Amino acid sequence: MHTKLFASAAAGALLALTGAAFAQSAVVATTDLNVRAGPGPQHQVVGVIGAGRSADLNGCLEGSKWCVVAFEGREGWVYSDYLTGEFGGTRVVLTERPANSGVVVVDPPADVDGGATGAITGGVTGAVAGAIVAGPIGAVVGGGAGAIGGAAAGTVIDPPEQVRTYVASNQIEPVYLEGEVVVGAGLPETVKLREIPDYKYRYVYVNGQPVLVEPDSRRIVYVMR
Repeated sequence: MHTKLFASAAAGALLALTGAAFAQSAVVATTDLNVRAGPGPQHQVVGVIGAGRSADLNGCLEGSKWCVVAFEGREGWVYSDYLTGEFGGTRVVLTERPANSGVVVVDPPADVDGGATGAITGGVTGAVAGAIVAGPIGAVVGGGAGAIGGAAAGTVIDPPEQVRTYVASNQIEPVYLEGEVVVGAGLPETVKLREIPDYKYRYVYVNGQPVLVEPDSRRIVYVMR
C-alpha cells in the first residue's frame, strides 16, 4: 500500500529558497517515485508519486539531483532523474534541464528524521556503497509516462503473498546507494542478492526498502511498499 505523503512541519519551515520567488513549475513522475522526508537515500519514504502524476516543483539543491516538490498539499524530496518538466517549450528530464531553466536553488533542511544532513548530496557519510544504475531516465521524452515504466522495467510482476511474507520476515541490513529505488533500475555487482525459496527472483533491502531483483540483469522488478 502506498504511504500517504507527509513531511514534518519543521522541514517545511526550515526550507529556505535562495534568490527571488518564482512560479511553481509542474513536473511529472515517469515511474512510481518515492517521496522522502529529506534529500538523500538515507531519509525515510513518506509517500509515493504515481507514474504519470504531477507535482509542483519548489526547487533543487545546488549540484544535486534532489529536489523538493509539493504534492497533494504537502512537501517532500524526490530524485530528479524520474521527473520531467516543460522548459522553453520542450519536455525534458528534470536532471537535464537547461541552465536558464529558472529552477530555484534551495538550501538543505536541518535534520528532519534522524538522517544525516552534513553530506546530503551524497547520502549518509561513509555509508553509501555505490550508485543505482539509472532506470527509466531518458526514455521519458517522446512518450507517455504510462508507457515508460513498462518499456524500462520489462515484465511487470505481482509477487505472491508467501514471497511478500518471506521477505518481510527475513529482513537484512539495507545497503544505501546514491539514486532512487524504482522498477527498471539496476544494482551494482557489489550488492549481494538473497535467494527466496522456490522463486526465480532475488531480494535485497536498498535505501531502506525491500526490492525484488532479476538475478541475471540485476534489474529491480518490484518495490515492496
